[in-house]
Amino acid sequence: MSSLSTHVLDAVGGSPAVGVQVSLYAQHESGWQTTGSGTTDGDGRVASLADGLASGTYRLVFATGDYFARAGTEAFYPEVVVSFVIEDERHYHVPLLLSPFAYSTYRGS
Repeated sequence: MSSLSTHVLDAVGGSPAVGVQVSLYAQHESGWQTTGSGTTDGDGRVASLADGLASGTYRLVFATGDYFARAGTEAFYPEVVVSFVIEDERHYHVPLLLSPFAYSTYRGS
């Protein structure tokens, strides 16, 4: 079984994105089901969104619009959705580098 964490960085401010709500969903035959959630801490991290994840397709949904609204910053993306596949037993880390009009992500460990 695998585990998952994330880290959100604000590229414009050059700092951790604190207070971003993150939800984890697993794909099932009946659709997407919530598997975990959390809010980024003072370092922009959610250290453990879920443990014991089986192989399959998952998605993280980052509430980026709410984060930028609290900062009084206009933003294009109300949320960022990152879908990915877990294939083996290991720790997965999915960071998000965020700005009001762009984002990037990658598979970390």
